[in-house]
Amino acid sequence: MKSIEEIEKSLQKKFRKELFTPFIHALKEFNMVQEGDRIAVAVSGGKDSLLLSKLFQELKRISDVNFEVFFISMNPGFSTMNLENMKSNLKNMGIDCEIYDDNVFEIAKKMSDLRNSKKPCYMCARLRRGSLYTKATSLGCNKLALGHHMDDVVETTMMSMLYMGKFETMLPKLKADNFDIELIRPLFYIEEKNIKRFMKHNEIYAMNCGCEVASGIIESKRREIKELIASLEEKDKDIKKRIMQSVFNVNIEKILAFKYKKDKISVYDNYTVIINKEGK
Repeated sequence: MKSIEEIEKSLQKKFRKELFTPFIHALKEFNMVQEGDRIAVAVSGGKDSLLLSKLFQELKRISDVNFEVFFISMNPGFSTMNLENMKSNLKNMGIDCEIYDDNVFEIAKKMSDLRNSKKPCYMCARLRRGSLYTKATSLGCNKLALGHHMDDVVETTMMSMLYMGKFETMLPKLKADNFDIELIRPLFYIEEKNIKRFMKHNEIYAMNCGCEVASGIIESKRREIKELIASLEEKDKDIKKRIMQSVFNVNIEKILAFKYKKDKISVYDNYTVIINKEGK
């Protein structure tokens, strides 16, 4: 791995356009960082959360906005090798991160076994999110930052249509249902390929999922969508960006029905929907 100074310089110079600029774009467009915020950055040990941590460090260094940032990492049951690898990366990248234990892998496996499910990943994700919310609120944080990037948004949008029969996407920020905290996704406009380039350039070897249950297997449906998008990009390099644009350009006059909260509304109904700027 390159030195902390070299890593930070590459973020400021070589990868500024591909990483720091879209990071700032998302923060400004969706008003993610405000005066007085206490932001917990969730660090999984993967490439996305490591980049997110360095971006927040750079933001803290240059920003005029007064906010606090905390780096937290849950050990859900990593192997000794994975845990030591993560600790080494954090130290060598200059990320002061609090690691706490919460045996999510084992709990997710037991719950999946009880339900005869062969897919513990969904259960694991929910348990991890709840654990991170709890930890963040215990630190007095009002926001939790996750490392989902543009490819995650595009893939989720496609999966909802092709496998779930509905159109929905991964939101850049949202209020937690059961916690007084807001979730933000500052990598919303950053492409995964550029994160990989940053990692390779700086010789950072981040771990993947680290799950002892799924053994690093990518969810099959998401893998299929990744492959589909990659094949479409061979013919049209901008296909991913246009899918991304579609989530901002839903024309309700040209669809048969839509849902708002618990209500399903048909375009052929006589209806009036009033939504103010706060979405109430």
